[in-house]
Amino acid sequence: MVLRVATEDIEVGGVVIPAGEGIVPLTVSADRDHPQFADADRFDLHRQTQGHLAFGYGVHQCVGQALARIELQVIFRTLLRRLPGLRLAVDPGEVPFRLYSQVNSVVTLPVTW
Repeated sequence: MVLRVATEDIEVGGVVIPAGEGIVPLTVSADRDHPQFADADRFDLHRQTQGHLAFGYGVHQCVGQALARIELQVIFRTLLRRLPGLRLAVDPGEVPFRLYSQVNSVVTLPVTW
């Protein structure tokens, strides 16, 4: 859970949050903001991702984000090179997601190759 404190009066969705009030932002929904990202609810590997909050923002940015990005690039390239026929074993709509947790993720991902 992410906890913050408003440092000044701010308005969010028509509600004023006074300075000093505690805030619990729902960060798992931040990158699904339709005004910020076209078709935000659709998984798109080719989406331009500037402005997303997956690794935090400003002074709260993850110090390991560069390493995480490199690791993911290596993992996916290696996986697809070794298993070029890798594909979902079920319809994409059947993949169960774990929502409303600290990190959204799939529960299981049945694949075949």
